[in-house]
Amino acid sequence: MMRLVIVGIVAVLMVTLVGIGGAAAPDILPVAERNVVKLGEPAPNFRLRDLNGQMVSLSDLRGKVVLLNFWATWCGPCRVEMPAMEELYRTFSRNDFEILAVSTDAQGASITRPFQQENHLTFPILHDADYRVGLTYGARSLPMTFMVDRQGIVRHQIFGARDWAAAEAHQLVQMLMKS
Repeated sequence: MMRLVIVGIVAVLMVTLVGIGGAAAPDILPVAERNVVKLGEPAPNFRLRDLNGQMVSLSDLRGKVVLLNFWATWCGPCRVEMPAMEELYRTFSRNDFEILAVSTDAQGASITRPFQQENHLTFPILHDADYRVGLTYGARSLPMTFMVDRQGIVRHQIFGARDWAAAEAHQLVQMLMKS
């Protein structure tokens, strides 16, 4: 009797894991990858509100190098990298370089504005409370950064926090400005 119960449980687990009709895990992968931005492809356009309630569109920044950073105030590594992002932001002209920090905080400006003020951040902070833009970019972990060149092409995808004040970050922006 016990053996019959175990066989039944194993059968149920196999159907659950493999799926009805024999759909294996590889059949699921294309769906999971559908919204992943690929290097060398155009950055998907979006429109999000900034802390002042103004709509900001990525396409409006064509002709500039854009550091597109997905983050949240509850994310420790995100909080750590923000001061260095501000230093990088102040290094380059707004004619050539822009940072868009896309917050995924559901509370919006009520939580990001105090963070911005405490850290003296001057780059635009946008709100993606429902995480639609983040999912479009495939930003499944935070922070995640995309470097977009002057033509609107995604050139780099960076997982995790970085020291944006480091020489390597400056060189990356300068290299993209030349392209």
